[in-house]
Amino acid sequence: MVDNLSKEQRQENMRRIRSKNTTPEKVVRSLLHKLGFRFRLHRNEMPGKPDIVLPKYKTAIFVHGCFWHRHTGCKRATFPKSNVEYWLEKFKKNVRRDKRNRMDLENTGWKFVLIWECEIKDIEKLKRKLIKSILRDAH
Repeated sequence: MVDNLSKEQRQENMRRIRSKNTTPEKVVRSLLHKLGFRFRLHRNEMPGKPDIVLPKYKTAIFVHGCFWHRHTGCKRATFPKSNVEYWLEKFKKNVRRDKRNRMDLENTGWKFVLIWECEIKDIEKLKRKLIKSILRDAH
């Protein structure tokens, strides 16, 4: 299948996709703040560069886009019809890297919480997930 956009239009589209301070990430940060948690952002020295880090609870939070990180069973994890080989490899690398980063974090004694983009729709459910995940094993 041929791409509907020109190469320049596609590049501009891709350039506008943010990796930091996305809407889902801002929603999670706002909720954490309302719940009284204090955190740091984008710790580059940590495996996977977590979006949100709660040092007090030794917890790292990743806010993943369903498309980019392949949320299994999610309608947002669509597959492009053009340049299929590129996308297959891209998604495979993303998933592999995510898994390695989570394992590296756990091996250093940190917990991680994975929040999917589609989970921010139900704020009450998200709130329960965050509290349960952050406070588990808290001393």
